[in-house]
Amino acid sequence: MAPLPALFKPLAPAVRAFAAQPFSPRSWARPWQRPAGRPRIVVIGNCQAAGVAQALRLLLPEAAVETLLVAGLGRRFGNLDRLAHHLRDADHVFSHFFPTGFVAGGNVHGLAERVPGLRLFPTILFSGFHPDLIHVGDEASLRLSRLVASPIGPYHSAIALHGFRRGLSVEATLRLYTGAVFDRLGYFDLWQASADYLLRTARDVGFGLEREFALWSRGGVFMHVINHPHLHVLGDIARRLARETGHDPLDIPVQTYAPDALTSEPVWPVLPGIAERYGVPGSTLFKGDGRRAAPRLLDLPDFVAESFALYARQRSEDLTNARVEAWEEDPEIGALFGAA
Repeated sequence: MAPLPALFKPLAPAVRAFAAQPFSPRSWARPWQRPAGRPRIVVIGNCQAAGVAQALRLLLPEAAVETLLVAGLGRRFGNLDRLAHHLRDADHVFSHFFPTGFVAGGNVHGLAERVPGLRLFPTILFSGFHPDLIHVGDEASLRLSRLVASPIGPYHSAIALHGFRRGLSVEATLRLYTGAVFDRLGYFDLWQASADYLLRTARDVGFGLEREFALWSRGGVFMHVINHPHLHVLGDIARRLARETGHDPLDIPVQTYAPDALTSEPVWPVLPGIAERYGVPGSTLFKGDGRRAAPRLLDLPDFVAESFALYARQRSEDLTNARVEAWEEDPEIGALFGAA
């Protein structure tokens, strides 16, 4: 079975530890009383938090919704006490887990001690549609600045990286992007492993997603990349947060009335060998980041060729990834790549 991307793993122990803390009562479940004026909601987290906040603004037009991205907490507030002071009059604070290091004074555990009723909601990480996608560099840091860039952002092909490290040509490496090779690499096992991880971490923060995940899966592809879900996924999370804090959100499909901002960032295709297995449309077109300039579209041969050119300019010690390094110790995978 292919291992989960290493980016997922640092979150699990800390999230489970948070769920066991005595300062995390289900206070959010008490009946909500509408205060005078507009209710104030603050959403803290990664790029997914911006989509949840966007959905909340649509679903609760009477609410004032603020987004605080974890990456900017230190610059804006300096320390955890100042952040807690900023949140003091919020009616609801919804937050992703974030570890120590993003704001001085602690992590989300410490913030929850200072902000009674803070509600955690899960980060959506799912590799089933994109099992070849990996990060290269210091994954454990959870910081994009410590990852090696690919032709479309911080997203790389495990097959391409391993082919480069073995000294294969671009042409030989391209012969490995088939359903049969994906099966030999354990890529189809990653669906269940990734689903189990997502559902377990969601339960750990008191936000079970079994029903939602079943609906998302039946509806086709619901991820742009392994950490960027489609807007309707974030809309489902926003709707639950609203209802479970006593609000009555509008009964509308968020994706029909709001743009999916994550489509402007990189998009990884569901490669044909994967698409055929799951009965969804397939593609070999990779899309680059389009937030500051027109996005680039790269077909698979161009993506692999440009990846090889980038790797050739990097120090070998920077081209690290746990999965690829494990492949280098596996004689069966060595033979598979050697046959190319």
